[in-house]
Amino acid sequence: MLKKIRKYFGPKKLAEGNKIVINAEKLETRVAVLEAGSLEEYTIERVNDEQIVGSIYKGIVRNIEPGLNAMFVDIGLEKNAFLHFWDAIPEALDSGMEEIHRNRNAKQNPQNKGGNPKNRRKGGKNNKIQSKDIPKLYPVGSEVLVQVTKGPIGTKGPRVTTNISLPGRYMVLMPRNDQLGISRKIEDPKERARLRKIMAEKMTIPEGKGVILRTVSSGQKVRYFVRDLAMLIAQWEEIEENANSGKAPLCAFREPDLIERTVRDFLTEEIDEVLCDDLESVERMRELAGVISRRSRNRITHFNTMVPIFDKLAIQTQIDDAFYRQVWLPSGGYLVIDETEALIAIDVNTGRAKNQDKMILQTNLEAAEAVARQLRLRNIGGLIVVDFIDMKARKDQNAVYRTMRERLKRDKAKTQILQISQLGLMEMTRQRLHESLNITVNEPCPFCQGRGMVKTAESMSVELQRKINSVFAKQGDRLDGLVVIVHPDVLERMRTHDSDLFVELERRHNSRLTFRSDPTYHREQIIFADPKTQKEIAI
Repeated sequence: MLKKIRKYFGPKKLAEGNKIVINAEKLETRVAVLEAGSLEEYTIERVNDEQIVGSIYKGIVRNIEPGLNAMFVDIGLEKNAFLHFWDAIPEALDSGMEEIHRNRNAKQNPQNKGGNPKNRRKGGKNNKIQSKDIPKLYPVGSEVLVQVTKGPIGTKGPRVTTNISLPGRYMVLMPRNDQLGISRKIEDPKERARLRKIMAEKMTIPEGKGVILRTVSSGQKVRYFVRDLAMLIAQWEEIEENANSGKAPLCAFREPDLIERTVRDFLTEEIDEVLCDDLESVERMRELAGVISRRSRNRITHFNTMVPIFDKLAIQTQIDDAFYRQVWLPSGGYLVIDETEALIAIDVNTGRAKNQDKMILQTNLEAAEAVARQLRLRNIGGLIVVDFIDMKARKDQNAVYRTMRERLKRDKAKTQILQISQLGLMEMTRQRLHESLNITVNEPCPFCQGRGMVKTAESMSVELQRKINSVFAKQGDRLDGLVVIVHPDVLERMRTHDSDLFVELERRHNSRLTFRSDPTYHREQIIFADPKTQKEIAI
């Protein structure tokens, strides 16, 4: 009986339901999204990091590159933003949205259908804007209001669009596009019909502005939509006022910080509880959530602990696993994930699993789920190629494809996925908005320059012989001997295998070689010094 009481009235275990765990510190805020105890998403934001994705700027067109079908816009950052011509054309709804036809009973000005003529839809015959028209609409030196869609990655500047969108709790407002839509992730036909009716009869959406109902709008009351729309319109009016208040380049709207974005994007009905170790952040989240719903506010809890919250809840070990190149699967197989600048290569191996058709299918199904999770967890995107274990039956390939598609539905980033090819490869793309988790937290090793490998002692011995020849060739008669300092592994190789070769070098150059080891040196580090002055010799 006591166990039953604890079960119903006591605190829920971490492995039960979906949770958000937030670690708020002075220099860094971390957010972990857990599904049944498994870490699915992990986001870091540091004090000095400027998260500009979603921010809106009034910029100046600095130059146009017809060969690239793009222009570069100065938005006040270190590097000019990249604006492709297609991102300057009013865009149609993507395949993930069902378009809702607007009720156009209201009178419109025939000279200005749908708002600013620069931002009309692609629909009408006389209103259609093509990429060739963009340089005329936005000549060099003109001002343009843009929104950042992708932050600076590597040596590339940010990417921007003129198709501005403002995300709210239940909807997305498109202030320069008059299309209406509903997320196709809402699958219930009755619910979709209800939402269509609400958009047509219950919501007063201004002409020239569009709205998309997000997946979380399913089952919500009309008053939530009306309130959300009013807040977004007021926000857009403030953005326009900011944009008109000064000269470009200027920031008209800055995307909120990680705490506020978490409340806006993740605190859905699917989340059972939010745990945070900072009382001030908890009060702030409760205030933000209270505007949305009282129920959401009550799910936010202060987790008071002296032990770091991620350690206390055993989340840190899962975070550490996200940086390993190898990821083990339940059946004994494993993934190998290699992140390059151009693409992400993921190899699926049987490992300890037996090489049988059923086991191969089981391993590939596990791999499909693990790949979808790792993409979210590591925040990696761009072009992704997954090399599954070869499957003979097409039905097995389709089963793996369906598993991957189903698992990717949880991903908030846009993804495209192709069927497994004849070579056993699955190609896919994932929207990349920020640097990956690996690049955010780590930097290339100063010794191996990111290779992840170092030269063998034998390789260093060969290289050392060449460098000794080079030093004597450059220094000539000025040297009366040479001191060579290397890593102990390299010196041990020279003593045990290559001593005769270095004796031969002494005879050839008629000079004495003195070798020393220093355990603080990297294996690939070699220092030459003059035996008299002990000064380092540059090579």
